[in-house]
Amino acid sequence: MVDKLLDELTAALRALLPADSVITDPVRLRTYECDGLTYHRATPGVVVLPETAEQISGVVRACNDFGVPFVARGSGTGLSGGALPREDGVLIVTSRMRRVLEIDLPNHRAVVEPGVTNLAITEAVRDQGYYYAPDPSSQQICSIGGNVAENSGGAHCLKYGFTVNHIEACEIVTPDGDLVTLDRMDPGYDLLGAFIGSEGTLGIATKITVRLSRTPESVITVLAAFESIEQGGQAVSAIIGAGIVPAAIEMMDALSIEAAEAAVSCSYPEGAGAVLIVELDGPEQEVLRQFERLQEICSGAFELRVADDPAERAAIWRGRKSAFAAVGRISPAYIVQDGVVPRTSLPKVLAAIDRLSQEYGIRVANVFHAGDGNLHPLVLFDDAEPGAGERAEAVSGAILDLCIEHGGSITGEHGVGTDKAKYMPKMFSEDDLDTMQLVRCAFDPKSLSNPGKIFPTPRLCGEVPGVRKGVHPLVASGQAEQF
Repeated sequence: MVDKLLDELTAALRALLPADSVITDPVRLRTYECDGLTYHRATPGVVVLPETAEQISGVVRACNDFGVPFVARGSGTGLSGGALPREDGVLIVTSRMRRVLEIDLPNHRAVVEPGVTNLAITEAVRDQGYYYAPDPSSQQICSIGGNVAENSGGAHCLKYGFTVNHIEACEIVTPDGDLVTLDRMDPGYDLLGAFIGSEGTLGIATKITVRLSRTPESVITVLAAFESIEQGGQAVSAIIGAGIVPAAIEMMDALSIEAAEAAVSCSYPEGAGAVLIVELDGPEQEVLRQFERLQEICSGAFELRVADDPAERAAIWRGRKSAFAAVGRISPAYIVQDGVVPRTSLPKVLAAIDRLSQEYGIRVANVFHAGDGNLHPLVLFDDAEPGAGERAEAVSGAILDLCIEHGGSITGEHGVGTDKAKYMPKMFSEDDLDTMQLVRCAFDPKSLSNPGKIFPTPRLCGEVPGVRKGVHPLVASGQAEQF
């Protein structure tokens, strides 16, 4: 029955799209079976590669007509299984929508399609003294549509905030196929704010207006090498305590440094138990005053490197930007986590992670946005070793439990997706989850838009993996729309 339905839908999609935009070949479909979180896999029923917003609208309307679920995908760099496809559904890939449509420097704005890469926005305006501030580690390849879906951050979110702080408007295709625009200046409820970070469950972005920032007058990047991660943590607390708000404060432990050296030969100081990367930016005199104070605070470092030109800064950042992929050089498999804790809890949580590592015999490399307590523990294991994957999963889950216990969150910027949905009840009550789900049901009463993500199932819209059910009575009665 499912195969027949997909065949009928595929015929309808071929009538809507160019011939090479509909993929059904089993070998090609496997290209899209996962995002950056490779241990969750599913081969999509059909893949489409639309080139316009109107084509996406037509595809979504067709999915509604046939009652078939759909999932949006950008570059596939997500790390929570948010773009995991449905075997009984359609994967809508926006990679062909890569145009920068408008640059409006007087109003500090640019309008782009969802497949434009994060870094491409900066490259389009850099020569004119502007840039796009959010900078995920995958910024060379991640798409702005995916950034909107996940509310991505990056190393510089400490000072400049997340994607939601830099989006002025989104044209979206709603889950029933309508093409509408959500604007920051719209009166009433903040629908744009609700959409950003909704992980594709409230619709698909087709045109995005981003806010551009002026290039800072001065930038100084400092690499401080410490004998232990505890010393690095003390320096972080002292920097923030001194009233300094750097553009970025990043930390890597010895194991993550080892991986980065193996991958990109970043030449960080030998013997470092931790390195701290601190970037200061702003008016020149302010940056110089902050730098003088930073040198005093980091006097316990056994080596201090300073970069004040783009090439030197890039050399310092090379190791940090490569960290996630780099651990593949020292481990056959790994899990990337994304928990958040209050900055003051970092020493206790890091110590607890070390104990978990020893207890389970699983190595953990720590890379994190130290300034705002956003941890990215990399849980390393050999997937050929019996039981190693299960132990790694246990450590990964225990790390999220630690974050919750210390008043933090299960995600800072990677999203909930497939991977963390089961942890949502640990953070939120049933009433909380039902209230959130009422918002989703108001946008998507048929539960066709990226189903099975974020919320543990079954939920209000009758969303159960692999099973299609009717609309929840609250939605059918109109109460969800009234919420």
